[in-house]
Amino acid sequence: MPDIKLFSGSNSKYLAEKIADHYGYPLGDIELKKFSDGEMQIVINESVRGSYVFFICSTFAPAENLLELLLMIDTAKRASAGYITCVMPYFGYARQDRKDKPRVPISARLMANVLEAAGADRVMTMDLHADQIQGFFDIPVDHLKSEAIFMPYLASQDLSNVTFASPDVGGVKRARSYAKYFERDLVICDKERMKANEVKTITVIGEVKGADVILVDDICDTAGTLCKAADALIAKGAKSVRAMCTHPVLSGKAYENIENSSLTELIVTDTIPLKNKSKKIKVLPCAKLFARAIRNTHEYKSIAALFVEK
Repeated sequence: MPDIKLFSGSNSKYLAEKIADHYGYPLGDIELKKFSDGEMQIVINESVRGSYVFFICSTFAPAENLLELLLMIDTAKRASAGYITCVMPYFGYARQDRKDKPRVPISARLMANVLEAAGADRVMTMDLHADQIQGFFDIPVDHLKSEAIFMPYLASQDLSNVTFASPDVGGVKRARSYAKYFERDLVICDKERMKANEVKTITVIGEVKGADVILVDDICDTAGTLCKAADALIAKGAKSVRAMCTHPVLSGKAYENIENSSLTELIVTDTIPLKNKSKKIKVLPCAKLFARAIRNTHEYKSIAALFVEK
């Protein structure tokens, strides 16, 4: 079996170190140098010839994180790495996965193209904004589910009065999986946007009176949708509202919105590091899941074994 090498992007070390610790193998020696104008140069200070190379790099803002990953891939490819896997806990630029109006990009497809062009042999990520993004790739994609993290946590809680909710129509499938697994009811929040990151109205479809509602989503950006959904659910009689989101982008006034909202708690993973602390935000680690996925990939074992089934 080929040697394994784990490397980290400069802004993902907080997570890569935890993944390496769970895997039981140290991070490789990689160096990011910059010219005076900010241009990046990657130097791998050890041999990767013939090795299975895993680059752990979430491509959250700024865009330099994506460029750094592309340069790492090219470096390893030109150093004769045997197999290159991009471990991207958060896959950036995935929200534009179709043309919903004239003259807009399909950014998720472009990201797939550039990763393949750079020389990636495989991509490992978690909770893509849309499952069909996997079809943009001509290389294998290991699409992990945060259910493997959130469901065991929820199983330790009292869910006797819980109703699950989707903050928009597009997330119904995600929320339904939780409702089905725990045999609870499901409601839908139908939102109307004025423009990106700005919600005009939210209509609750379903009965929530007296229920403890848990909203399920993949990305929390400005938290505008979640907070308005929470307010709408409380207005319709919900006893309390919590939310679970895989990727805590939390930009703009997100922290302020969460603190001033009807949400009692926001549960997230650490695919993206938090910029600020908040008593309302609870972080569940994803390093163990990715470490297991990397091991199964290297040892030619099933990734499906890591999914939660019932």
